[in-house]
Amino acid sequence: MKTKTATILAIMNVLSWIAYIGISIKCGAIIFTYMLSLFNQQVAKDLYQGLNLYDLMNDSFLQYSLFVGITVGLLAIKVYVAHLAIKIISKINLTSPFDMALALQLEKISILILTLWLISLFATIYQELMDLPNMDWNGGEALFLSGLIFLFAQIFKKGAEIQAENDLTV
Repeated sequence: MKTKTATILAIMNVLSWIAYIGISIKCGAIIFTYMLSLFNQQVAKDLYQGLNLYDLMNDSFLQYSLFVGITVGLLAIKVYVAHLAIKIISKINLTSPFDMALALQLEKISILILTLWLISLFATIYQELMDLPNMDWNGGEALFLSGLIFLFAQIFKKGAEIQAENDLTV
């Protein structure tokens, strides 16, 4: 019989995979429709789920490409974070949970989320300065999340150090 923690980890693994696949599909769809819009400008009217960038494309192809590039970049970072989360969840050992490699992965995720926040901050400023279509870059909570994950990484590091010391004394 599985413990409650093992069940929760299994559920989190499934949810992480769902997020990973969903964000990957969104990122891929935007890249694909952007490539199509290079040959048929009408595609820019519905780039992804009603995102109409047709006027922006006609005004400035550079602005259009930059806008799509920022969107794809942010999504790509989210995909990578979801990928790292899947790796972490699959590597957690419940009998000896504190691991230095796990702590380093958590630190990497916190840095990526901080990067996501910085890019979304600059993207929002750029969007407002250039009077571009309103795109919710979802960056506001990323700073808090980055700090929280960094804190957990530090706790895991300390736990790994204590666990290593205990293993040596036994």
